Amino acid sequence: MINTKAGAPTDQLGKVYQEAFRAIEPDREPPPVEVRFYPYVGINHTIRIRNGTAYVRIAEICRDMPAEAHRALAFILVSKIFRRRVPKWANNVYSAYQRSPELRELAAENRRRKGRKVVTTHKGEHFDLAEIFDRLNRTYFAGRLPQPVLTWSARKTYRILGHHDSTHQTIVVSRSLDDRTTPPFVVDYVVFHEMLHIHHPTVHHNGRRYNHTPAFRRDERKFERFEDAEKWIESNVRKMKRNARRK
Repeated sequence: MINTKAGAPTDQLGKVYQEAFRAIEPDREPPPVEVRFYPYVGINHTIRIRNGTAYVRIAEICRDMPAEAHRALAFILVSKIFRRRVPKWANNVYSAYQRSPELRELAAENRRRKGRKVVTTHKGEHFDLAEIFDRLNRTYFAGRLPQPVLTWSARKTYRILGHHDSTHQTIVVSRSLDDRTTPPFVVDYVVFHEMLHIHHPTVHHNGRRYNHTPAFRRDERKFERFEDAEKWIESNVRKMKRNARRK
């Protein structure tokens, strides 16, 4: 459902987008523009031209974005629709807004409220993730890590064997590993890797996210059978791929 709260500056924003059309395509008459704020889960924005009208959808969490950042976004979206180079100033202004702690906090809260995480169970046919987490927590973290939601994935996967979602405080492990032929130390290693993401949170620097910092990689090698686990995964990825594709 499109959100059209009273007081939203959609008329003014329409004029900003027409300004962008004139600047980027000066030989064309700018189309009528309809701007709406849309309740996307993330920071997503779209622009489409249908029947001569430009339809712009901006993420609701950016409703209070500064005017200069809205103008920068207009130039970015219009440039992309015509496959033109985005003006450097527009990239700089909008990127600075995206990097702001305020927006990151809004986006995380929005995902918590509107996002949906598929949770099955921590107890698989062959391995219990809760038992593994508790044991590893005592062995490697002195029992200090808070236990997140632990779940096996809904489907078998082979590209991603584990995932830590900080927004929903969840560790997901691929159901492909819940197999009698999987060595227990391999499941331990995957869970340990995801636990390190709790111990070493994501670092934001110059607009980029760093999930695997040097400290993370250093601690990862503290796992007792690190090399054996890496070799097993590398040797069995094709088998997991075949099993994941079976109906």
